[in-house]
Amino acid sequence: MRFAKWHGLGNDYLLVEREEIGAPLKGDLVRRLCDYHFGVGSDGVLEVVAAEGSQAEIVIWNPDGSTAELSGNGTRIAARWLARRAGANEVTIVVGEREVHARLRDGLEVEMDMGAVEVAPTEALDVNGTRLEFTPVSVGNPHAVIARDPAREELLRLGPLVENHPRFPERTNVQLVRIDSRAEATAGVWERGAGETLSSGTSACAVAGAAVVNGWCESPVTVHLAGGDLLVELDSDLHARLTGSAQEICTGELSAEWLRQ
Repeated sequence: MRFAKWHGLGNDYLLVEREEIGAPLKGDLVRRLCDYHFGVGSDGVLEVVAAEGSQAEIVIWNPDGSTAELSGNGTRIAARWLARRAGANEVTIVVGEREVHARLRDGLEVEMDMGAVEVAPTEALDVNGTRLEFTPVSVGNPHAVIARDPAREELLRLGPLVENHPRFPERTNVQLVRIDSRAEATAGVWERGAGETLSSGTSACAVAGAAVVNGWCESPVTVHLAGGDLLVELDSDLHARLTGSAQEICTGELSAEWLRQ
């Protein structure tokens, strides 16, 4: 079973083709693949279900074996992979019922049309005696944007508590955000099913959407993440365009011995 390992600002994914593995992936294999000690190690797996011309359908797997509705970094990686395969500068990635259109820019940069960002009114949340105000955001997947200094110890403490809070029956992604200027924000990201993550494309869109709606920033917004910067441009309807890099690290093949375990 062959694979390619990619990263989007430190958010690493394994990319595999269903045609190559001969059957759909399963959660237990995904968990083994993503293990950094007993497997290859990654923040998730991109399973290419089918690819024809400049369009590909993918399934995005979290390292805990669950699937994600969308991933900005994962989709950007799939777009660069497909663009190279198809010899095209513009491609379409299908994730579930969502189509994401992407364009290659200079170097490793990929610009993607992420669709509408839905921002709901701010709510209060009690987390183990700590009162938090958060802005619920949907970018095809759920987010809780919290205006709070994104110190790592706070992210590690609050991230899992908010992700698994009863307010979110299907769990949520969590961002702690510091507003740096009218055009910049710094965020710490805790991803549903993955934990602390160096970067996240949908999280960047969620942060930018919350920042614009709440009057903290104006579009475009540069979101500073632990792994690097992502640029989010929002129009008057909160339609998002996300730009950032995606890079292939290596290719490899899993041993038959490991697969038989």
